[in-house]
Amino acid sequence: MLLLAASVIFVNAERRRLIEVIPDSLKKAWKDWELEVLILGSLILQIVLILFGKHRQRVAKLWIRMTLWTSYLLADWIAIVALGIISQNTLDKCKQTSVDDKLKDELMSFWAPFMLLHLGGPDTITAYSLEDNELWLRHLVGLIIQSGLTFYILLVSLPGSSWLPFLSLFIFISGLIKFSERTCALRSAKIENLRDAMLTSPDPGPNYAKFMEEYTLKKAEGFYVMADEVKEISLPIDHSYDTGKDKLLLISEAFDQFQTFKRLFVDLILSFQDRDNSRFYFKQLPPKEAFDVIEAELGFAYDSFYTKAPAIFTPLGCILRVVTFSCIFFSLISFSLCKERSKYHILDLILTYLLLVVAFLLEIYALIVLLNSDWTKNWLSKGKQDGKFYQSFLLNKLCLRRSNKMRWSNCTPQYNLLSYCVEFKPPRCYRFQKLFLINELLEKHKYKKDELVTPELKELIFNHFQKFAGESDNEPDHPVLCTSRGTKALTKNDCSSLVWSTEVEFDQSFLIWHIATDLCYYTDDGSTPRSIKSKQISKQLSDYMLYLLVVCPFMLPIGLGMIRFRDTCAEAKEFFTERKVGKDLAIASRKLLTVNTEVRPAKVKGDRSKSVLFDACILAKSLKEKGTQRKWEIISEVWVEMLAYAATHCRGNHHAQQLRKGGELLTHVWLLMAHLGITEQFQINRGHARAKLIVK
Repeated sequence: MLLLAASVIFVNAERRRLIEVIPDSLKKAWKDWELEVLILGSLILQIVLILFGKHRQRVAKLWIRMTLWTSYLLADWIAIVALGIISQNTLDKCKQTSVDDKLKDELMSFWAPFMLLHLGGPDTITAYSLEDNELWLRHLVGLIIQSGLTFYILLVSLPGSSWLPFLSLFIFISGLIKFSERTCALRSAKIENLRDAMLTSPDPGPNYAKFMEEYTLKKAEGFYVMADEVKEISLPIDHSYDTGKDKLLLISEAFDQFQTFKRLFVDLILSFQDRDNSRFYFKQLPPKEAFDVIEAELGFAYDSFYTKAPAIFTPLGCILRVVTFSCIFFSLISFSLCKERSKYHILDLILTYLLLVVAFLLEIYALIVLLNSDWTKNWLSKGKQDGKFYQSFLLNKLCLRRSNKMRWSNCTPQYNLLSYCVEFKPPRCYRFQKLFLINELLEKHKYKKDELVTPELKELIFNHFQKFAGESDNEPDHPVLCTSRGTKALTKNDCSSLVWSTEVEFDQSFLIWHIATDLCYYTDDGSTPRSIKSKQISKQLSDYMLYLLVVCPFMLPIGLGMIRFRDTCAEAKEFFTERKVGKDLAIASRKLLTVNTEVRPAKVKGDRSKSVLFDACILAKSLKEKGTQRKWEIISEVWVEMLAYAATHCRGNHHAQQLRKGGELLTHVWLLMAHLGITEQFQINRGHARAKLIVK
């Protein structure tokens, strides 16, 4: 016991010595200025969030995501802590006797509703990820507690003779509206709530009992009765699209399509009318305009999941936006014109002006973003189509002509297996990285590259899908492209001997084709101008699919993808090290193709290792026998089919998650296929089988 007591005394003494390392002057300075520092930090975070909140939709850069993630987490925490400090000072108000303390307390009470305003957040970001929408109840509790605490602070400050508490009420109203909008937006974007809102009313169908009563009655009367089935015929909507007339009509059409196809994001099915109407419209579009419609649709989807758009773009939302803007503007003007402000300390006065001016400027910026949004353009386009002059005038005059703005990153990240194996070199601080479990994350981003999605790639994908949609018109219930992983392309091009490479597991299949594409790419001689386009597209899709496996495996069908990738990398590194291959990928590819592959690798290696390195060599040798031009046409078609297979087997919520990271080509392909009717989420093949009685 004595030893234990002595150790406790020693620990307490050491802790006291450590605490005393911080000078008293520094502790006093922090105590005097902690609130001001927190408020300035909250202001900076609000500026970062509103400026970069929308950028992540179209910029796939890691630094933007990290900046937003840090700001999003800190913003609420700092505002809550600052509000807690103000409330503590309010509780201590009765102990304050000096005039300076009372004046400081008056300003602190005026600062409190600004923290509620900051908790409401900017319009450009409500949720960092989809998981944040699931926590809307937590924000609702926070709304009740923080607004109640702020209102308490205002009530305590009311008995004074100052005019600031009355001015604080306007900021409080604005903050309460902003915080409520954020909570409503989070609630509406929750997957379960979104799904419930999209469900149609229960449909019992035609009245069977009444029909059979009439049938029985007529039959009992001695008539010859027969029930004749009348099929419903779906008439497509008349979509007249003129690419040269008005590109803003594209946004209007995209919004209408989004209202139907947003059900795919929550794994709901679509009817045959939805399929037929959408297919009729998209089949008459050129490839570029078709992808523009898809981009605009995904822009509406991003706003629905991650911004305040569902709460703002309603009649009530517009009214509340006018109220918040008016309250902040009135508070700024009133504070600026009041003569009593000179009695406050100059630094406190500067901070108060900062809060008011920044709040007003952020409202102006939010208004500009709102006017330039596709939601506003859609509303104005509807008015123009209906012949409403004022909406047509606004559409043409209020700087809303930019219909070709970027709505996603328009790039495909690239990851190449052979390049990684040849160039891999552990950094000096590899052990340090491994200690903190960040080595794999840094490797993924170190060897990742970006390639722009070219019009040629969009054209190839769209034409390929359109051809399949045309072939499936007679068999709409059998979307071949959803199940084919390249087999259809090989069979069509008389390459049945290569079907073995596409009938294995999907991750094994595209790893084999990825390496085989590289081997053909780096050893290809004498490419013709026509084959160069297919060659570049094949290479881009090949590296993009491997990127999805390495960085976004949740977007691909479940399998042993990462195990096969690691085993293949290990075998490739061992092969290149033994033969002292440098960083020249052409030399490395030729070395691989010189290996004799008469005996299948599975016979030699067994099933323990999942490496597919030399299976890819066998495929590459077979492809090289097809001739340069034909070879690349086959490879490009196989990759389009693999891309289509991966897109249709990725769940809607995973596609929605990637919208906040600059978007994915896979998501655009997924939605395009759905619009062309090439999806398994059309489960209703016919309407009601209406029957009529034929009485003779």
